[in-house]
Amino acid sequence: MANEPDRRLEPQGRTAVVGGAGFIGSRLVRSLAALGPVTVVDLRRPADPAVPHAIADVRDVDGLVDAIGGSAETIVNLAAVHRDDVRPRSLYNEVNVGGARACCEAARRVGARTIMFTSSVAVYGFSDREIFEDAPIAPFNDYGRTKAEAEDVYRAWQAEDPHGRRLVVVRPTVVFGEGNRGNVYALMRQIASLWFVMVGDGSNRKSIAYVENLVAFLVWTRTLGPGLHVFNYVDKPDLDMNQLVATIRRSMGERNDHLRVPYALALPLGAVADLAARILRRPLPISTIRLRKFVSSSVYGNGGARTGFDPPVGLEEALTRMLRHEFPDRCRSVQPSTSLEQDPGSA
Repeated sequence: MANEPDRRLEPQGRTAVVGGAGFIGSRLVRSLAALGPVTVVDLRRPADPAVPHAIADVRDVDGLVDAIGGSAETIVNLAAVHRDDVRPRSLYNEVNVGGARACCEAARRVGARTIMFTSSVAVYGFSDREIFEDAPIAPFNDYGRTKAEAEDVYRAWQAEDPHGRRLVVVRPTVVFGEGNRGNVYALMRQIASLWFVMVGDGSNRKSIAYVENLVAFLVWTRTLGPGLHVFNYVDKPDLDMNQLVATIRRSMGERNDHLRVPYALALPLGAVADLAARILRRPLPISTIRLRKFVSSSVYGNGGARTGFDPPVGLEEALTRMLRHEFPDRCRSVQPSTSLEQDPGSA
């Protein structure tokens, strides 16, 4: 679903990164700065005060136009509402879909010819097989649904001038890295606390992506010519939960021993937690959707690899980097492993 790339990373015109003060955006801005001027457009200021920035809401067309200015060639939209427990639920539509409409209108007004959009593999929903970019769109939650609808908004923008405009849609899987507090960090924290419990038999496979590799791929897509380009992004090889947990324990220098609970027994606990969360009006660490995600396989074909892109950091090295950053006391004396093979104790 992509044209043949030019493969030349040359300096380009100014880029506006909407949501550029966040986890992925701050790293992307550093990389893009080597190719040309970059402006961060966000509701908050970037951590680096030297980075040019403007305060604007992704839903506000006039605010975006003022923040982006008239000389931007590329707009990157990283802004999104993505948690499972966002309230009111209307925010998914307002930010994810409304933000896409606002970015497209801003691109029309300032004359930007390229939009890069980070969507999500959540547009595919659950599947036990490996999913490629041509798979049916079947989201299971509001986040995936609104990401899919946002893609349609961007496609319509690109179709207005199919030979002159470039649209790059990247659908990352779960992204992890130093400073991130998402699913991979939560798993690491549970293992580090010694309170980790494996739900299910651990044979379900998970595709994950290291933030530095995703950023390198986003930058690489600037070699692509006009047209529509859609890619999944994952880092291979895919690990099952037994292998992922074993890799984390190995990096911490621990034996791979933990309690296991069948999914059928854990699910009622998730339902109780859902009820408690509604009564308390606040999210809890356990929920039925999180349990379902934990035991489900989520494996995706790596469109980036099929283009010839070579990620700069191997998967186990990436996991070890994050562990050493987040849990230095647990990993200080442990040498990184050189293999992602199944740990003998994880079966």
